[in-house]
Amino acid sequence: MEKLTTNKSVLDWIEDKIALVKPDNIVWIDGSEAQIEALRAEGMRTGEMIKLNEELLPDCYLHRTAVNDVARVEARTFICAPTKEEAGPTNNWMDPAEAYKMLYDIARDSYKGRTMYIIPYSMGPVGSKFSKIGIELTDSIYVVLNMAIMTRTGKAVLDALGDSNDWVRGLHCKCQIDEEKRYICQFPQDNTIISVNSGYGGNVLLGKKCFALRIASYQGKQEGWQAEHMLILGLQRPDGKIRYICAAFPSACGKTNLAMLIPPEGYYKKGYRVWCVGDDISWIRKGPDGRLYAINPENGFFGVAPGTNEKSNPNALASTRQGTIFTNVAHNLDNNTVWWEGLDKNPPENAMDWTGKPWNGKTSDVKGAHPNSRFTAPAKNCPCISSEFENPDGVPISAFVFGGRRAKLAPLVYQSRDWNHGVFVGSIVASETTAAAAGAVGVVRRDPMAMLPFCGYNMGDYWQHWIDIGKTLDPEKAPKMFNVNWFRKDADGNFLWPGFGDNLRVLDWIIDRCEGTADAEETAIGFVPRKEDINLEGLEGVVSDAQLEEILSVDNALWKDEVAGIEEFYAKFDRLPPVLKAELEDLKARVAE
Repeated sequence: MEKLTTNKSVLDWIEDKIALVKPDNIVWIDGSEAQIEALRAEGMRTGEMIKLNEELLPDCYLHRTAVNDVARVEARTFICAPTKEEAGPTNNWMDPAEAYKMLYDIARDSYKGRTMYIIPYSMGPVGSKFSKIGIELTDSIYVVLNMAIMTRTGKAVLDALGDSNDWVRGLHCKCQIDEEKRYICQFPQDNTIISVNSGYGGNVLLGKKCFALRIASYQGKQEGWQAEHMLILGLQRPDGKIRYICAAFPSACGKTNLAMLIPPEGYYKKGYRVWCVGDDISWIRKGPDGRLYAINPENGFFGVAPGTNEKSNPNALASTRQGTIFTNVAHNLDNNTVWWEGLDKNPPENAMDWTGKPWNGKTSDVKGAHPNSRFTAPAKNCPCISSEFENPDGVPISAFVFGGRRAKLAPLVYQSRDWNHGVFVGSIVASETTAAAAGAVGVVRRDPMAMLPFCGYNMGDYWQHWIDIGKTLDPEKAPKMFNVNWFRKDADGNFLWPGFGDNLRVLDWIIDRCEGTADAEETAIGFVPRKEDINLEGLEGVVSDAQLEEILSVDNALWKDEVAGIEEFYAKFDRLPPVLKAELEDLKARVAE
């Protein structure tokens, strides 16, 4: 087949990999709908893809992974930097030379009898100064079809690359889906990703966490920008102006729900809207006006299906109604659609579970969908997708918001004192384990900036990069930083805050603070709203004044215990920025007063 580029660095690398894996056929992905349609047909022929009801779910497909291959595997994910110190204490490290040898030995001849698909893809709008280009080689039609949703693919990408060598090399080999030989390795210094023995999206859609966070975070450090595990939303208020917020949350903290939030009825009637720019990843650069701007480098949503429903996230559900790939959900045989736990209260009786076994949702005691089952949906399907989604210059950021799941400690919302204190607040993000997670409930797990599994280099250096970015910003133009906690509980273990759409009330105060139009009380941990600053209109009988007072309270005694936990966490880092050590000492002194 005709090669889609004359770029020597691209062609030489591909030739080298062809010699390694020895495919029977080679297909360049050109970005055309005709080619994608042919690949869908081929996927149906091999059984990889199951076509769903064309009337109810047009252009939608179901895929099942191997039962041993259903999630990201952090224990098998490595940062292959020249030294262990560069990978840092929170990453698995492997010597690059050893890693290449091991991976190439596993990959050798693995495409025999298979087709190599060459996917040129752009993270971010093609041609944007924010964007970066990658090429993924894969032997999986499932990967091609997902990458065609999640990224911009095809010849236009190679045209934008030209003769440049600034592109990320990605090799994916399904091999035998052997979990003992499964590795997802990032080589930040080489702009290279190699994934072997997996077929699950998070390990094989190399544009996602592997490139957009692990490799890009290192690129950002080298080039003076940031790759962050953050949603981007636009809050439109009755004045018509839209302010943009980037927010980082560990898993199970409602990130996608916030990105696609629907305002409470009273707010909606007044003209409030939330526009989704991105639900997962932000690339952030300083604009010509000195403000920070962000783009979503992705082109789709790779969302967790279970729990997504008309109440929890109607916009996410609407996004899945066309052109979507469902992975590891239940297959309703009566109408050839899909189902998952939490979708509705009417599970199908004549169905196949996520492993392909007959399943009756009314009588079975096993789940129809895997708890980490997924939908891959085009962003353009989302009813609240921002008109700025394709803007190559990104959107200006007013606030950075961090959050976790804390039953007693953190108030509903607080603002940092300044940029460096905000970096400190982000660095101590933590969530308490829930019943859904394996092991004990209520254990505090630190996840700084929600980047713990995704930072491509030493996390101490990553924090320093945040501090260095702050030094380049005019304090008047720098985003303000906040922490939120939707999960505070009362003495009986009941949530004090309703969450979901009502989180808009907190975002409203955050924007008021950014624009200097709201008051706050200074506490040991930062600035907290006064009770009257959070609008409870429409929440009569749901949140009382006393409950609001409780949810905004800061208990210094609890924070003394938290300081000990932070000290223990920080002790892991031999490259802890002195600024953060000083911030911790300040907090220690303030909560002791």
